[in-house]
Amino acid sequence: MPAISLSPRLRKALIAVAVALLHVLAVLFLARAFAPGILPEIVEDTLSAVAFEVPAEQPTPPPVEATPVPDEGASGEQGARATPREVTAPEPKVRREAPPAPRASSTGTATRSGGAETGSGTGAGGSGAGTGNGRGGDGRGGYFVTKPVKIAGDITSARDYPRETRDLRNGQSVAIDIRVGVDGMPTGCRVVRPSPDPQADRITCDLAMQRFRFKPAMDPDGNPVVSTFRWYQRWFE
Repeated sequence: MPAISLSPRLRKALIAVAVALLHVLAVLFLARAFAPGILPEIVEDTLSAVAFEVPAEQPTPPPVEATPVPDEGASGEQGARATPREVTAPEPKVRREAPPAPRASSTGTATRSGGAETGSGTGAGGSGAGTGNGRGGDGRGGYFVTKPVKIAGDITSARDYPRETRDLRNGQSVAIDIRVGVDGMPTGCRVVRPSPDPQADRITCDLAMQRFRFKPAMDPDGNPVVSTFRWYQRWFE
């Protein structure tokens, strides 16, 4: 048989009724024992004096619905669709071309001013036979920072030349140009101002190639470059 569950308030009321009944029974028992004649009056008075109030059952409150807790990892609602703003590209700036340089003046008879790669002018082109202002000229222009310096060798003995032509060259001189390599060694020789003795001129070039040693010329970056050294040989016998 299933147990009957009572509310706390109903349980307290039933206990109070039971206690009151016990008191009534005790009074009746004492009255019957000591005064049997007054028992009916006591019962009537006691029952009229005791009033029982049974509390009504309180209605069970409806269950409270739990508020749903949002999922923190769930995705949010879809937002409004964005509309891109129209962007206008700026107009490109027009680059102005520099006006062409005027033609250089010339005193020649040709229709061009002579700025070709090679030529026989002043040597300002890629290479030439002029004064050597260009990188490849044969002259002694401003391309070198330092000139070649002779550091060894000389021609001082009269025995280096033939005796039979001594009178022909006595008191004369010859000028030779010696080509100096990047290692300071002579690589070529030519007579630029001859003496009356052609044989002595050739001997002078041969002796310079054999005996002379140089410190090579240097370019602006400090690198040795090929250059030309001029030597004057005089005879006094």
